[in-house]
Amino acid sequence: MIKSMTAFARQDREGDLGRLSCEIRSVNHRYLELQLRLPEGLRELEPALREQLSQELGRGKVEVNLRWQEGDSSSPHLQVNQERVAALYRAAQEVEALMQSPAPLNALELLRWPGVMVESAPELGPLKAMAAEVFTETLQDLSRGRQREGARLLPLLNDRLDQIGVQVRKLRSRMPELLQQQEQQLRQRLAEVVSSVDPDRLAQELVMVSQKADVAEELDRLDAHSQEVRDTLAGPGPVGRRLDFLMQELNREANTLSSKSLSADVTAAAVELKVLIEQMREQVQNVE
Repeated sequence: MIKSMTAFARQDREGDLGRLSCEIRSVNHRYLELQLRLPEGLRELEPALREQLSQELGRGKVEVNLRWQEGDSSSPHLQVNQERVAALYRAAQEVEALMQSPAPLNALELLRWPGVMVESAPELGPLKAMAAEVFTETLQDLSRGRQREGARLLPLLNDRLDQIGVQVRKLRSRMPELLQQQEQQLRQRLAEVVSSVDPDRLAQELVMVSQKADVAEELDRLDAHSQEVRDTLAGPGPVGRRLDFLMQELNREANTLSSKSLSADVTAAAVELKVLIEQMREQVQNVE
């Protein structure tokens, strides 16, 4: 099943550690380009998350936003360094003994002293585990979204392939008639130019012109490339790059067909083929 490169997914998780939200969005890109924005406390998860993205996604520009809003249990706690306070108090008493009228010691002044207040950092192990779980769920949701979008593209591509097949069959059925018409026109023109024409030389010229104008090979290759597109669409794994290449091959055959045009009907068919191929190419740009 083909996958689209365009999708969006979001997951939220709330608990004692706070609120975690993860957003992943992906858009078209020729290769896999990853951009991750993580909270400072979760930076060390980035290599593992990148590896997980690379294993799940084939290509596309992917942006990941992981946000954390701290809860009460994860907020830092302030503790008093009692040994530091006791040492400062003793030092203050020694200073007071040397002073005639010392001012009373202010507790707030002690709290401002460096090293008196100790901030205990929250334990981030459970938070990292929760972040990894939320990210995995979001990535799975994104992947399902890409599959759903790819499933919507598949009928559009198959419809264009069916229409290409119709044009090819029409031209193939009309080729003998068109070649005969061209031969008659060529004979008539030559008869108007010269009074006598060597039959053998005329036959040789007609064969050469017919060979140059014959588009049987182009029609066969259009059929072959169309079938290869169908096989690729039904295949596993990322197929976008191969489809890009096949669109180029289909367009090349349509251009050659146009350059060998025998009549207005062939020209119209070649134009229609180019339109159909271009419509497919636009859709293929969004296939992983």
